[in-house]
Amino acid sequence: MRWLPVLYVAAVLLLEPVTPVQWPVSFVLIALPLVTAFAHGPVVVAGATMLAILMEGVLAGTPCCAGRPVGYLWERHYVAAYICTALVGVLGTVLAAHRTHRERTLADVRFVADIAQRVLLRPVPHRIGDLLLESLYLSAAAEARIGGDLYEAVPTPYGVRLLIGDVRGKGLLAVETAAALLGAFREAAHDEPALPALVDRVETSMSRRATQLGGSEVGERFVTAVFVEIPVEAPLIRVVNCGHPPPVLLRAGEVRELDSGRSAPPLNLGVLVGEPYHVESYAFRPGDQLLLYTDGITETRDSGGSFYPLLQRLRSWWSLPPQGLLERLHHDLLDYSGNRLQDDIAALAVRRPSDQRHVPPSSPAG
Repeated sequence: MRWLPVLYVAAVLLLEPVTPVQWPVSFVLIALPLVTAFAHGPVVVAGATMLAILMEGVLAGTPCCAGRPVGYLWERHYVAAYICTALVGVLGTVLAAHRTHRERTLADVRFVADIAQRVLLRPVPHRIGDLLLESLYLSAAAEARIGGDLYEAVPTPYGVRLLIGDVRGKGLLAVETAAALLGAFREAAHDEPALPALVDRVETSMSRRATQLGGSEVGERFVTAVFVEIPVEAPLIRVVNCGHPPPVLLRAGEVRELDSGRSAPPLNLGVLVGEPYHVESYAFRPGDQLLLYTDGITETRDSGGSFYPLLQRLRSWWSLPPQGLLERLHHDLLDYSGNRLQDDIAALAVRRPSDQRHVPPSSPAG
């Protein structure tokens, strides 16, 4: 776009020698200020306006260049072209100034959004203890830096605790709900020794927030989430699923969904059931990798409307480290959807390196 005015002038100069004298191609230079306003500031547009008027005069009354008598220079049609070019130049200068102001405002808004995302969805540490971690967040809209998908990894005295979730709805309310959920999790993860107690405390915080917001849809403000605990003393993981897509375990060519069929209701809906949270334990040995994700991944569609085959893809990538796995997943999702993501996407990958030694498990693991 920045080179468009130059190409435009070059096209006019190429057309002028091959057109009859009675066809004044120079008249199309009237549009040069607007063409320049697409990608340049008001000063450049004003300079392009003066250049256009000068070239119109040269092409109107220069026998050596245009084959027209000098008297054509002040012929009324050409004078009208000069005046029109000047008026269009004023309009183009105003438009360029307005566009430049909007671009600066948008850059400031995006900067603030980037800061907000770093606070709300800060990148997880690449290593916690002997665990390797990596996170991924993709917004369906390029202008929207943050949304209702969330993740977190917190080292605690009880082990590394992970969270991934998806807030119902979009917009500012979803962002505020995600911020409240992450704040409650980050605080309670250090205080609650048992994973069900941690989930219950986050549930209480979410219910309190929904009540404070009021309205007729209190019961519909819910969050699907998965809570994972990786204890330090044993090669296993503990999982509480609250209506979220199940985690995926990658092990030596094996890809397995950790779905016991006993998922709890989403957060803020658990009070309607009143049952205790069920904890599932699974072996998590050296070399194993765990992938937590939101449904934006599995609901990604190709041009034919087919859903993204996550498990099939993971069978070829199980040996990749967390960073390589999420990078491959990122590029593959964009290729599969034709760069048209329909929903926000979040993912969290955790790997226990194969060169580590762990104490035998102190409790049964599936």
